[in-house]
Amino acid sequence: MSKWDKDYINLCKQILEEGKRVENRTGIDTIKIPGHFFKFDLKKEFPALTTKQLFFRQAILEMLWIYQVQSNDVRWLQKRDVHIWDEWEIDENGLWKANQLVPNKDGKLEKKEVIRQFDTKYAHTIGTAYGYINNKFQNTNRLIETIKNNPNDRRMIMSLWQDDYIKTAVLPSCVWSSEWDVTDGYLNCWVHQRSCDVPLGLPFNITQYATLLSLIAHCTDLKPGNMYWSIKDAHIYVNQIDGIKEQIKRFDTLEDLKAPELWINPEVKDFFQIDNSKELKDIKVKNYKHHGKIKFPIAQ
Repeated sequence: MSKWDKDYINLCKQILEEGKRVENRTGIDTIKIPGHFFKFDLKKEFPALTTKQLFFRQAILEMLWIYQVQSNDVRWLQKRDVHIWDEWEIDENGLWKANQLVPNKDGKLEKKEVIRQFDTKYAHTIGTAYGYINNKFQNTNRLIETIKNNPNDRRMIMSLWQDDYIKTAVLPSCVWSSEWDVTDGYLNCWVHQRSCDVPLGLPFNITQYATLLSLIAHCTDLKPGNMYWSIKDAHIYVNQIDGIKEQIKRFDTLEDLKAPELWINPEVKDFFQIDNSKELKDIKVKNYKHHGKIKFPIAQ
């Protein structure tokens, strides 16, 4: 299997063997460990799981939605048949609803319908999160310009966590910051994740940021280097355990499959001109082989 498959399965085993069961706002308990770290050498491997099918088109389009289009409008994704954020979309009246655990007057958690009222200007968005923050602070634009003009700068940081905008975000950013470095012609980054849904979110996130790093390196005449990944709360929801056990079984018993390759259109050198249509014409994941789908439930 790919190195990423091996590292991922080791994390899943550690959570199941050593993790603690805890309550959380979704009402579905998790098994969690308080911290974890990965290192990816993109010179050697493009990280994409082979023990289950990863849907690259959706993953890469979501990344472009945040960092290239810099949007919080869920309809942009829906037009491209990407439905990752449908459950968090604010409706046309500015309402968002979910069944969650919330503290009662005695401080104990109880399940109830949570209804949040947003300004109607945020209808069909996820509020002031992700692409909204990136656009407001021009994170991507500043990063690319700094890489080109001052590659030794130690302040190349993109943060999606801004306290002033948390209350008007449906879901504050889980992968919330990245720090960037240029060394010996290679572009490197360090990514921080405050909360990590290991079965659903992590496989998407790793491939997304490996793609982002590769695209920015491509557009700044650098080569992809190392990606470092730190997680604060790595968890598996209890209704995902059977699926993870199936994935572990595949790793232990099925044929080894190699990681795929990322292709970027060599004719396009402007990050903001990379095709973000449904077809993703300028980005392809080649030679991808996998052991099939595993369906995991979403927790709100």
